[in-house]
Amino acid sequence: MDQNPDDIDRRLERRAALRTRHAQGLTRLMEERADLRGVHALADFVDDAVRWTA
Repeated sequence: MDQNPDDIDRRLERRAALRTRHAQGLTRLMEERADLRGVHALADFVDDAVRWTA
């Protein structure tokens, strides 16, 4: 099944927007709840990565 290039572009843009929104939400949560640090290594990694790029 062929896909329209515009549909693919929209999907990629939506995926990037969701990734950004989720990273922001995770960073906000980690700022509000310092007790969560160390509970999940991937969450710590994403939080650190976002802070380094800011």
